[in-house]
Order: sequence, then structure tokens, then C-alpha cells
Amino acid sequence: MGVLECLNHQSGGRFNQDYVRKARELSTNLGHALAKLEVENIELKLQDTAHAIHSAETIDEILLELQQPILQLFDAELITIYAVDEIKNEIYSKIKSGNQVNEIRVPIAVKSISGCVALTQKPVNISNVYNADELNAFHPDLNFDSSWDKKSGLKTKSMLVYPLLQGDNLMGVLQLVNKRNADRFTGFDERNVKSIAQTLALAFFNQQKINLQKRTKFGLLVENGTLSQDELNDAISKARKNHVDLETILLGDLKLKRKDLGKSLELYYNIPYQGFNDAIVLPQSNFSGLNKTYLAKNNWVPLQNDETSAIILTDDPRNKDRIQNIQMIFPKKQLELKVGLKVDIREFLLSAMTEDEASSGTADEIRTEEMSSLLDALQGESTDVVDSSQDEEEVNAISETDSTIVRLVNKVLTDAYDQGVSDIHIEPGTAKKPVRVRFRKDGSCSIYQEIPYLYKQAIISRIKIMSKLDIAERRLPQDGKIKMKYGRKEIEYRVATCPTVGGNEDAVLRILAASKPIPLEKMNFSAANLGLIKDKVAKPYGLILVVGPTGSGKTTTLHSCLGHINHPDRKIWTAEDPVEITQDGLRQVQMLNKIGLDFARAMKSFLRGDPDVIMVGEMRDAETCSIGLEASLTGHLVFSTLHTNSAPETITRLIDMGMNPLNFSDALLLIVAQRLVRTLCKECKEDYHPSREEFDTLVHQFGETDSHKLGIQYSDDLLLKKTVGCASCSETGYAGRTGLHECLNASDEIKRMIMHNSMVEELRAQAIKDGMTTLKQDGIYKIFKGDCDLKQVLAVCIV
Repeated sequence: MGVLECLNHQSGGRFNQDYVRKARELSTNLGHALAKLEVENIELKLQDTAHAIHSAETIDEILLELQQPILQLFDAELITIYAVDEIKNEIYSKIKSGNQVNEIRVPIAVKSISGCVALTQKPVNISNVYNADELNAFHPDLNFDSSWDKKSGLKTKSMLVYPLLQGDNLMGVLQLVNKRNADRFTGFDERNVKSIAQTLALAFFNQQKINLQKRTKFGLLVENGTLSQDELNDAISKARKNHVDLETILLGDLKLKRKDLGKSLELYYNIPYQGFNDAIVLPQSNFSGLNKTYLAKNNWVPLQNDETSAIILTDDPRNKDRIQNIQMIFPKKQLELKVGLKVDIREFLLSAMTEDEASSGTADEIRTEEMSSLLDALQGESTDVVDSSQDEEEVNAISETDSTIVRLVNKVLTDAYDQGVSDIHIEPGTAKKPVRVRFRKDGSCSIYQEIPYLYKQAIISRIKIMSKLDIAERRLPQDGKIKMKYGRKEIEYRVATCPTVGGNEDAVLRILAASKPIPLEKMNFSAANLGLIKDKVAKPYGLILVVGPTGSGKTTTLHSCLGHINHPDRKIWTAEDPVEITQDGLRQVQMLNKIGLDFARAMKSFLRGDPDVIMVGEMRDAETCSIGLEASLTGHLVFSTLHTNSAPETITRLIDMGMNPLNFSDALLLIVAQRLVRTLCKECKEDYHPSREEFDTLVHQFGETDSHKLGIQYSDDLLLKKTVGCASCSETGYAGRTGLHECLNASDEIKRMIMHNSMVEELRAQAIKDGMTTLKQDGIYKIFKGDCDLKQVLAVCIV
């Protein structure tokens, strides 16, 4: 901190040892005092600097005006503050020289120390940048680029470089060069640099958000008068409503030109727009090691791909996950990004298609046309085909075998699969109203598309052909199945057609996409229910039932239970209609009623197949119930489902179906009733403090006599979650579903009551006394947990 110098002892002699001791003590105290003052001075300067950083109106102001004030905080020769350019995968800084502003750009790569810090997102303190061992200790491929020293005339020795991180997002890099009067930067410097780096990262992050809010993707279209703000807003609303891209509406409905959309994208992303040009021939070497179907799904294509660089065309250069994946595919290449429309990317990929790829179906997977372009094509083909005075029964503008109808129906089916839809509803309108196509997702229906009435018969007929139904029979309901190849996946659709008024036919398609079982621990059971289920499924024999309405997730729960006990030492047979979830180790049998293979017949066969565990998809009749009960009493663990509203009601329903109460009570282990409730969108849900009235409502719905089970008291710290709405959830505030569960344990008292044919309410009261949480109570628990809200719980629960 300094030096204490004492001159000329007043006696004229030399300083004795006592004076030396006192001087040593005094120097120590002075050193501490000076150090404290310096720390306080630095802290004040850090606060002032932080204020100046947050007061800056732009990132450029920070880069140009605040670098030197920040440098004064550190005893260093040079400072450089870099911001990140995600589009070009570079960090950049700006330096003012007179009236001219020069830009420095550094690739995010191991070619330089600052670029390597940006890449690894780790700080580094180097005493000698020319010491290869010291550099390799940080990264084995790191070298110091001495060309900067030659240009600037500055001899670089020590460096302290720190990444600017906001969460997991890289916002830039702070670089200090050459510690004055020392070989390297100190720990004190590192702490101060960390503080400034955090302040800069937050400031850059906030500036980035402000810039994004000011500018919109297609804002230029409004600015230059190509369309009005109202027209753009209407297009956005229509795109959300129909679950299509905005560019589809702008190109298809508003008939805008691609180049106009491209200019707006170019301004928004600040990189060049590249539209499709058939004069640009993409060599097959561009696609070495790449799958074109994957490229189409992820909306990017390499326009150039050589040994050192690659030019990538993508529709969203700000999609961080996508850009990171591209960087992983081309780890040592300099990337240049261009922006294009999805239709441009698709056409580039199709233009590069080989004959083998075309014949293998790859081209069909890539050629996923937007609905608007298909409808435009239909309108073109049907021009002058139908007279407006023609009788409605005769309206059939186009054949069900027409290529456009085939592609349109395929588009509906694949879009439903891609969007995670459970059911497709095709509903022709009366008179000359359009055909309405609705998708059911997360339990709720929404309109996907409306198709002109001229094509209603062709669409229904096409679906009938695909499901092998009689297209001539339009007076009776029909059932069938469609199996469709989609890429490497095979999707199955269960089809039901039904005649409706006006000579129409409706079609409803249930998607039966094969999937894998979900572990019990990820099924969102409460701790008590999870423990009870694990205990019961481990039993060697008995009967376990999962009950609820259609579409409540019973099959998913059953397979989670089976997955928990699916070990090589157990033989497990299942009878299912249809087989929706597959598991290695299970012997799964698909029911075929047309040839007489039903649940009862399959179970009889299973009993001769040395089973340990049997799962039957549904106890539909007395014979199936009887065989299942017999199996559970003769040393087998039996799982099944039933369509009942609650766990206690299941008992009386099975007895009404002919089950012997004595045998049933002896066999029963557990009944799990469940519902699926829409969950709050994880991307946009927000915390809020509920009012006392709202809290009391939740307690009342839970049951005031059982409210102590909640273990939650009203306080100022209590927080719930609420819906907001964002692009991820189509502005609904909800995304996905979770289960509400009611687990009835077959206790000794419950078994006694079954033998005595007790009423449902008596069974429910005893089950609750034994520890059962009702469906609604489980829903209230999950409201406090932040999974859902009361509106959705009440939509699926009565008691």
C-alpha cells in the first residue's frame, strides 16, 4: 500500500529497536487503513460505473463512451468491451478515432483468447500470453494472435478476460490487457471485473430486449405501405387461429410477394435475404453427412459448404438452439447466415433432390405444402366445374383421387400429428357453408382450417379410401383404421364416420401414435399416491383397476405401472385395443373383433401361457370381469380399466356387472381414478399473490373439514401461478396436461363393506378415512403446486 519513512532521530543518534517496533506497528495499521480506503473508493467507483452503464441508452454508447471510465477502475494499459453478434457468431467492439468509428470483430472460436472465453464462457487470468503452456492449460488449441501487437505497437503480456453472462446467455466479453507494475492481474482485480461483467451483461440483455420490442419481423411492410397495421394484426390473428405460419397467410391470403417479405426479414435480422433462385445449383457435396428431411424439419439449408466456411439459409437466425446445432455440425468452419422464407428453403432442398431420394419418399416428406397453397390449387382446379345453381347433393368439385385432395388430406393428418393432437374432427357444413376441420389438443377443440364446401365429399371419400371403408355407403356409420408412413414413423388413425343432416357425413379420427411408457415417478402422482401404487403393483397377485372417462390417460397409467414391474423374472401378457404403447419384455396382443379375438378370448389364452401379470385393456362385459377375477384369485396380478367416474363407484359398477362380492373383495388391491387437466404454460405462467377470498374458495373446494391436510396457511408470502399467454401456447396460457388421481386402497374395512354391498357414499367416506385424496382435492394440491388453476380443475372434477 506504500512506504513509511522516518528521518533523523531527534537525539541525533540512530533509531533503537523500540522505535523500529513502533514503526512496524504503525506501518501495518496505516497499510490496513489505506487498503480499506482504497476498497471503499473502488466500491464507490464501481457503483458510479454501474449507474452510468444502466443509464446508457444503447449498446453503442457503452462501447464508445464508457470503456475508458471503466479502465480507470483497473491499473491496466488497455480495455476492450465486446458485445455478442449471435447472427454472425462473433463478438464485436467499437472504437472512436476522431470522427470515425471503427469496428473490431472476433470469431467465437479458439483462434483468440477473447473468442475462446466467449466460446467456453469461462474467465481466464494469464500472466504471459506468449507462454504456450499457460494458454494450453486453459484450452489445448488456444494460441495468441500476435498480429494485433504488430499493428498497434503494444506489447501484450498479461490479460484478464471475463465473459458477460446473463443466465446461460452470452452477452459479450470484457478484456483487460497488461497489469501495470505487476506480472499479472490480482484476485482483487478478478472480483471487480466480475462485478462490472455482471453489470454489463444485464445492461446488454436489457438493451437487446428493448431493441426486439421496437422492431417486428414484418414491420417494414406497414412502414412502406405494403399493408396496413390492421391488416397485419388480422393476419397474425388468423395465423394463430389456424395454427399456421404468418408468412403463409401473407403469401396466400394477402397475395404479398416473397421479395417484400424478404426485405422486411432482412431489416429485422440485419442479415441478407436469399430467396429461391433456380439459377443457384446446390452441389450434393453441400449435404455431405446431412439428412435433407432433417434440414426441412428444422428449416435450414447449406447454400455453401467448403473446407473452411459454410453459408446457411434459415428462416430464424435468432433461434439459439438451432444455431448451436448448426455450429456443432460445422465445428471448425466460419459460418455466415442468411435469412429466407420457409418456402424458399423447401424449394432449395427440392431442387437438390437426387433420383434415389425422390423415389424413396424423401421428396414427399420435404414437400409439406402449407394449407393456403393447397386451397389455392384446389380453387384453380375447380374453376367452372360446378354451377352455383346445382343441387347440393350433387356438389363434388373434384375427385377424391385427385393429387391435390390427396395432399390436402395428408397435410391435415401430418399437421395433427406434428401438433400433438389427439383427435381430428372433419365437419361438413349445411347448405354451402365450408367444411370445418377441428383439432382436439390437451382436451380442447380448436378450429384448424375451413375448406370450401365444394370439396366436402371428396375429402370424406378420400378418408374412407384410406381406411378401407365403403365410399358408396353414406347412410350408416362406419369404423375403420388408417396406417400411414410419416418419415420413419408409422402413425395409426382410428376412423369413425357418421351421417349428419343435409346429406353430409362427419369423420372423426383418433391418432394412435405408438409411444414409450412414462416412468411412475414422472406421472405427477402425489407422494402418498406414488408410494401406495408402488406398494400394490409389487404384490404377487390381486386386481388393480384404473378408471375414468375416455381419453383420461388410463392406458398411460397402466403402462407406467407395468413398466415399473417389467423385469426378466416376470411374464407379462397384455390384451389391448389398440396397442398404443409398446414395451420390450411385454407380450402384447392386438384385439381383432372381426375374427372373434376379443378380451375374454385373449384372457383365456393368457391363462394357458404361464403368466405372472395380465393386463386387459377394458372390462367391457360380465365374461371378461369373471375371467379377470378368477385370474387374480389364482396367483396372478391383473390390471384393467373401466369407464366410471370415481374409485368408489367402480366397486358398485362391477358388482352390478355380476362380480361375486366375496371374491371381488378378496381380490381387490387398488382402484386408481383419474382425469387429465390442462396445465399452465411453463413458458409464460407467472407468480401472483391470491386474495383472501380466492384462498378461502380453494379451501372450500378442497373441503373445509379436510383443509388441515393441505398444510398451507394464508400469508403475504403465498404465491400461486396464473395464465398469461405466449406464442408457445397460442396465447391460451395452457400447454400440456397432467393427471389428477384418486387412489382407493382396498383396506380391510373396504373389503368388509364390499362383502356387505355398501352404498357408494359409505365406501367414499371410508376410503377418505383410510387416507384417500379425491380427484378435486388432488387438483387443489396441484393448484398450490403451480401446475394448473381452479377453472381447469372444476372443468374435470365434480366431487
